[in-house]
Amino acid sequence: MRDITLWLATHLFHVTGPLIYSGNSGDTAFHWIQIGWLLVVAVVLSTIWTVVDGGRPRDADLEKWIRLFVRFALAAQMFYFGMAKVIPTQFPAPSLVTLVEPVGNLSRTDMLWTAIGSSVGYQMFTGWAEVVAGGLLIVPQTAMLGATIALADMVQVFVLNMTYDIGLKIISLHLIAFAVFLLAPDLGRLARMFVLNRPVAESTYAPLFRTARANRRAVMAQIVFGLYLASMFTRLAVVSWRSPGGGGSPKSALYGIWDVDRLSVDDELRPPILNDYDLRWRRVIFDAPDRLVFQRTDDSFAHYGAVLDVGRHTIALTKGNSRTWKAKLHVPSAETGAGDPRRRDGRPSHTPRPPARAA
Repeated sequence: MRDITLWLATHLFHVTGPLIYSGNSGDTAFHWIQIGWLLVVAVVLSTIWTVVDGGRPRDADLEKWIRLFVRFALAAQMFYFGMAKVIPTQFPAPSLVTLVEPVGNLSRTDMLWTAIGSSVGYQMFTGWAEVVAGGLLIVPQTAMLGATIALADMVQVFVLNMTYDIGLKIISLHLIAFAVFLLAPDLGRLARMFVLNRPVAESTYAPLFRTARANRRAVMAQIVFGLYLASMFTRLAVVSWRSPGGGGSPKSALYGIWDVDRLSVDDELRPPILNDYDLRWRRVIFDAPDRLVFQRTDDSFAHYGAVLDVGRHTIALTKGNSRTWKAKLHVPSAETGAGDPRRRDGRPSHTPRPPARAA
C-alpha cells in the first residue's frame, strides 16, 4: 500500500519532498493520506456490499466474531497504555536538564510530558482507569461498561493529543471508534436510561456458541487470554522502567545540578563577564551515568558522552559520533580540594568546581 499512498501524495495532494513513514507516531502526512484513501475504499466497498447483500438477513455469526476481535483489540491497547502509566514509563519524571531549562523554551509536547511526569499519582490514576477498562472488556458480561470507560479515557487522550500536538492522534481516534462500535448496539438503551430516565430491557447479545457448556469455556478462554495480555504488557512496562532513561535506570555517581563557581583555561581564570561562548559554563548536570551536560551562560546546552572513574577522580568525555574528539577532566576529591585540573589532550580546560551542595 505504500506505493499507492506515495502516488496519491504526489498526483492528488501535490506533496513535495520525501514522505516520512517510519516511527510509531502515525501522524505524518504519509499516514494521513494513507488513512484517508483507505477510508474512501472502505466506504465504497461497504456501500457495494450493502446494496448487493441488502435483501439477506444480518449475519449474526460474522457480527459476533467481529465484535469479539474488536473487543480484544481495544482491551490490548488499554492494557498497553495503562500499564505504561501505572508503572510510570510513558511520562518519565523530568530530567535534570528539563528542570533548569526556561519554561518558554519547552514545546507544548514537552510541557505536557513534564507536567504529567511531575505528578506520578495523576499518571498512575489515568493508567488504572485504562487498565480497569481493559479488564472489563475481556469479560462479555462487563464489556459494555468497559467500552464506556475506554471511551471516556480515549476522548481525554485524543483531546490532549490534539491540543498539545502529541503524535498519536490517529491511533487515539481509532480507539474511540472501537469503543463507539462496541457501544453501538446499546446506544438506544443507554439514551433511554440516562436521558429519558426510563426502564430498559436486558441486552440481547448473541452467544458465541449454541450450548451453554461451550459458552462457559469460551468465557474462560477469554479471561485467560485477557490475563495473558495484562501480564505481557506489565512485563513490557517493567522492562521500560529498568531501561536507560526509565525511572528505575541507574543514575550518575555525581547525580545532581552543579554550579560552575570558577573556570580556567590554560591556568587563566575565565570570569563570567567575558561570556565566551562554549568556553564559559554556567552549570554541569549529571543525570544518566553515561552522559554529561553543560549549560552555557546563554542557557543553551552542550551534551557529551561521559565515563566517570570514581577511583581515579576523572571523567572521560566524547562528542557525538566523533572518533577523534576526546577530553578528560579531573574531579577533585573533598580531601585534595579544588586543585587545578587540566585536560590531557592539551586543549583548553573547562573545570567545574562542585559547590557545597548539589540541587
